Amino acid sequence: MTEKPGKQGPAHKRNVTRRKVVVAGGAAVAAVGVGGAIAATANAGQTSESASPTASSASSTSAETCYKLTSETTEGPYYIDADKLRRDITEDKEGIPLTLRLKVIDNETCKPVKNAAVDIWHCDALGIYSGYEDVSSGGGGGTPPSGTPTDVPSGTPTGSPPAGGGGGGGVHEEPTDDERYLRGTWKTDKQGFVTFKTIFPGWYRGRCVHIHTKVHVDGEWTDAGYEGGHACHTGQFFFDEESVLASAEVEPYSTSTTERTTLTEDTIYDQSGTAGGLLKLKYRKDDIAKGVVGSITMGVEPDATHDGTGDAVQPGASATAS
Repeated sequence: MTEKPGKQGPAHKRNVTRRKVVVAGGAAVAAVGVGGAIAATANAGQTSESASPTASSASSTSAETCYKLTSETTEGPYYIDADKLRRDITEDKEGIPLTLRLKVIDNETCKPVKNAAVDIWHCDALGIYSGYEDVSSGGGGGTPPSGTPTDVPSGTPTGSPPAGGGGGGGVHEEPTDDERYLRGTWKTDKQGFVTFKTIFPGWYRGRCVHIHTKVHVDGEWTDAGYEGGHACHTGQFFFDEESVLASAEVEPYSTSTTERTTLTEDTIYDQSGTAGGLLKLKYRKDDIAKGVVGSITMGVEPDATHDGTGDAVQPGASATAS
């Protein structure tokens, strides 16, 4: 059954395509923090208009929202329906440690959305996606990107979409291998929080550095995993230029020869700061290799269906990789 975007009634929520994730043996482990050595550094890309919830006034109507709705984006070609129920998704991949702390709230009430199933997936340090190693485009060997972060685009992104999948329209590609590194699903707690342990993503042709996410609600957590429900949010998380340039000095990122698309050049990021998925990052400016903590609050519509295959906001994404 195909889910339709928009508000859905209670009966419809329970009558949706069955989703199920299989618990990987020993994989459901607690996330480990990056460590006390990390010093807080502000995300240079944050904007004042999107950095915090707006307070409701006495004259506010029930139609007004208390938090900006987080932008919906394309699912992209490399999504695999959650089959790894875990918070540590690193496996054996090399890269800068990244602890990702997410919070999910109802954007109309500001109340936490508890027991939601949150998926995240992203490429490795050289731009390769697990499950699609033969078709996703990466890099390897050479000189790291250089330059000074800028808010002014330097031009239109160039290059063709990755072979075997691209397009901003969320066209799904079937997996080509059994690898599942840097993919995982876990549930939000009573306060709407969920934490993942992973690595700082690399980049690939046509896209800035990013992480994909989905939020599923109205399903059931069982001994076998998560079943039923619907996706109320499909989005992407983004990294400011300062952090990406810092990561490019660290191996294995520094060995990539792939042309990099900047945040301002990206055709999926809508340039709206936190509301568009821009992460708040903390790390040691003089030693990003020690690790990064990224955090964001996602304002979602629990009663709506946003699966990222038709209703997503995709600025200028007609011919770019996802």
